[in-house]
Amino acid sequence: MSNPQQLRYSKEHEWLSVAEDGVSTVGITEFAANALGDVVYAQLPEVGASVTAGETCGELESTKSVSDLYSPVSGEIVEFNQDVVDDPALVNTAPFEGGWLFKVRVAEEPDDLLSAEEYAALTHSDN
Repeated sequence: MSNPQQLRYSKEHEWLSVAEDGVSTVGITEFAANALGDVVYAQLPEVGASVTAGETCGELESTKSVSDLYSPVSGEIVEFNQDVVDDPALVNTAPFEGGWLFKVRVAEEPDDLLSAEEYAALTHSDN
């Protein structure tokens, strides 16, 4: 499994794009999607909601379990992926592309986000 080099990663298995005009895209990693199994339901944060780095902001339900979704940064939600709400399997089939979860106007980015190499070491996956 390959973690895109341009992304940052949280220890809770979310990825974060580099902010463009202060807005970053957030999703879960392929590692997390594989661990969850087939995602059948996604509860994503609403537009305008405030999120705090490391705190719960939604959940993903799979055929195996329900997993909390954590925000890797603090900020305000500017968009959520309606395609994932309509077809949660996108989280499994395209976690780094069409399976993104939400976009956030970043107010604060924590210092403990990981590079692709650091995340691969955390998950013991090939990079």
